[in-house]
Amino acid sequence: MLLPLLWSFKLSAQLTISPGTQFSLAGFLQLTLQNTDFINNGNFTAGNSTVSFQGNAPSSIGGSQSIQLNELEINKTNGNSVLLQSSIAVNQRVLFSSGFLNLNGFNLDLGSTGHLDGEQESTRITGPNGGEVLFTVSLNSPTGSNPANLGIFITAGPDLGNVTIRRGHQSQVNGSGLGNSILRYYDLVAANNTNLNATLRFKYFDAELNGLNESSLVFFESQNNRNWTNLGFTSRDVVANFVEKTGINSFIRFTLSSPNNILPVSFTLFNANCESSRVLVTWKTAQEQNSSHFNIERSADGSSWAVIGSLPAAGTSTAERSYSFRDDNPLQNGFYRIAEFDLDGRVQYTGTLRSSCSLRDDFNLWPNPARDMVFLNIVAANPSQAMIRLYDNKGALVKVQNATLLQGSNQLAVDIRSLANGVYTLSIGWNNGQMRKAVQLLKQ
Repeated sequence: MLLPLLWSFKLSAQLTISPGTQFSLAGFLQLTLQNTDFINNGNFTAGNSTVSFQGNAPSSIGGSQSIQLNELEINKTNGNSVLLQSSIAVNQRVLFSSGFLNLNGFNLDLGSTGHLDGEQESTRITGPNGGEVLFTVSLNSPTGSNPANLGIFITAGPDLGNVTIRRGHQSQVNGSGLGNSILRYYDLVAANNTNLNATLRFKYFDAELNGLNESSLVFFESQNNRNWTNLGFTSRDVVANFVEKTGINSFIRFTLSSPNNILPVSFTLFNANCESSRVLVTWKTAQEQNSSHFNIERSADGSSWAVIGSLPAAGTSTAERSYSFRDDNPLQNGFYRIAEFDLDGRVQYTGTLRSSCSLRDDFNLWPNPARDMVFLNIVAANPSQAMIRLYDNKGALVKVQNATLLQGSNQLAVDIRSLANGVYTLSIGWNNGQMRKAVQLLKQ
């Protein structure tokens, strides 16, 4: 299908490009998707077009084939989102008119020519389940450069060469000095990365504060995304929403948090199991610090969430604790997540599980490619032990992890931060070895 020059073309419900189908947008076309999902299982060519997601309900972008857009507009009313279900690339710009773009564990790649336009408190990028915005630029002695309008302003004396910027929206946590951060971080990778004496200005939105007091925010940096160092700050402005730090000699991962921050809650298990016409949601914590309560949230589409119950938390505990909640009026194949609230208002989320009342064995992995953590969603017909193995591209076993599966949907996390970048094979077996899955994983 070839859509010609200067047309405005509007679709609703779902636009699915089937395998073997060529769908091309020619010229300066605007394709308006009114409360419509965009699914590319074929061959999509964007041309110089704009794809505009509009309406008063959530939409999604996904499919089995790559999606490269020229311009993407987010124009959703009533606080609705466009949800990524696969990684996408945008050559020119992402225009924020209204509503949100939820990365949902996938990446938005702006290449070296794209940029963000119009982000503000009420219309912006979110990513509670992970995912990053990527951009690459050449910077020679930059002064206050804000590449791709990503919100990190860079000043440095030397020629930095090519700089890759990755912006994410998950809280950064560990057990050695940083309990949670604002819902934004940056990875900066420069070709020339020594003796920079750089200044960074880190912008944020109030909605990303994650319960932290912005008048106490300081820079934190990490070499391995687990252990963090407090860099302090040089200046900050709670009205203009930025923190600035001078004298930075090398680029790594940066985020903002408060000094003396501690790890609030560590989740070790999350499960959703069908029991006749009900769904039992179960989770465990390895430790809790300053925890207030848990909200059980449910969604029909993985984007818009409603609280369906609440349970008190332990407050402070170093022993494993188990929690459960029964949904007596479940949605068909609904999504679930747990929100943990601290006594001071901070919140963190589990990943997202989709209930499957057919109770047949199933498996999927995300995100892929991945940098830090890989999440496995496994639907098990019966309780069993699982064995996860990671092999490098030479076939050498590099990681083994055991897990306990409950009947129903299970979510497991695999930490891959210690692995070198490259291609790996992740293999998992469960149900006494009767179920085995293997998938290629790209570590970036």
